[in-house]
Amino acid sequence: MSDVAIKIDNLSKVYRIGAQRKPYGSLREEIYDFISARFQRMTGKSLLTDTENTIWALKDVSLEVKHGKVLGIIGRNGSGKSTLLKILSRITEPTKGRVELHGRVGSLLEVGTGFHQELTGRENIFLNGAILGMTREEIKSKFDEIVDFSGIEKLIDTPVKFYSSGMYVRLAFAVAAHLEPDILLVDEVLAVGDAAFQKKCLGKMEDVTKEGRTILFVSHNMGAVENLCPKSILLDEGNLLQYGTSQEVIAFYLEKILPFTLEGIPLADRKNRSGNQNIKFTHLHIEDSNGRKIKACRSGMDTVFVFGFSAKEGQKLKNIDVGFSLKTLNEHPLFVLYGSYVGQIFQSVPPKGEFKCLIPKLPLSPGRYKVGGRITVGGEEADWPKDAIGFLDVESGDFYGTGNIGFGAATPFMINGNWECVGN
Repeated sequence: MSDVAIKIDNLSKVYRIGAQRKPYGSLREEIYDFISARFQRMTGKSLLTDTENTIWALKDVSLEVKHGKVLGIIGRNGSGKSTLLKILSRITEPTKGRVELHGRVGSLLEVGTGFHQELTGRENIFLNGAILGMTREEIKSKFDEIVDFSGIEKLIDTPVKFYSSGMYVRLAFAVAAHLEPDILLVDEVLAVGDAAFQKKCLGKMEDVTKEGRTILFVSHNMGAVENLCPKSILLDEGNLLQYGTSQEVIAFYLEKILPFTLEGIPLADRKNRSGNQNIKFTHLHIEDSNGRKIKACRSGMDTVFVFGFSAKEGQKLKNIDVGFSLKTLNEHPLFVLYGSYVGQIFQSVPPKGEFKCLIPKLPLSPGRYKVGGRITVGGEEADWPKDAIGFLDVESGDFYGTGNIGFGAATPFMINGNWECVGN
């Protein structure tokens, strides 16, 4: 038996922009579509040479993954990560190339895949298990373990249409993880659910790898990828850009790809955001305490974060709460600060303007940090860009007033204190 679990040769996938299939067509159209599809699969070329209206989600990707290995897949949004897993799961066909899978495949690609809204959690366990290839006896033997892992025992006989997205992913992951597949494909399962459940998912995936099974793990959580996956690949615009140890691949992504992505697209034009968009972020910059725009600040200096915003025309907004977060480039959170935390909610705002937040004596070591932001209006989410909205560059400064800079990037957050010694 070969030690290769997954073999991918020159895999490519092309999508036609704006292509919509007519619900009914003539026999001639059906024959033409059939021949065109067969021609594309054999040659990778379209009968219509309209390159302006096509997107290559994957371009000549070749890769081998051996049994019992865990491979991380990272890259910016639209790089081809999910497309690759969908092809491996046989959800979609490649335009050209070949895939060999040696072993039973289980996948968790979207929240609640295979769930029927009108069925209960119990019924959906059996339905989803069957879709993923489990026999009824296998499902029965694993049922209690699946329910216990999902943590939704009290709602197991409730129709899943009443479940939150967090409940969906708990149950879906529990079924997929207990399928005991030879190959497990996981796409952003950690994007939903609380921290405790995310930790539980990682623990389960570690158990699966110890049992000699193969995992392909797509995530934007660089810390999770680095901890779980010894090796990773980086996809960018459909190309396999780099393959190596997770530490090396992540470092390349954070240094070369992510900054270009965030800084190359204006914040106001980014699409990957949630909320009703009644008001949204348009730009971010940093100022010193005198209102001068700066490219980098220093540890210990008074720093002003300036968030540009624009409201929809005609919207009368009340009770606006603005918050921002800071993370390391490896996604380790440092802090979150909302105006409401310090009793500063805006009762009204102009159509366009800037929110400014002064952080006295910035408590950060030298390094580069990711800035996130979110706006709510009347308690309802208005704008939450899913990628970082910008970067904060911090240079060395005299935070402690002694010339000592501490441990630097190894300990990003800095805190001051007064020491004394008291005898007993």
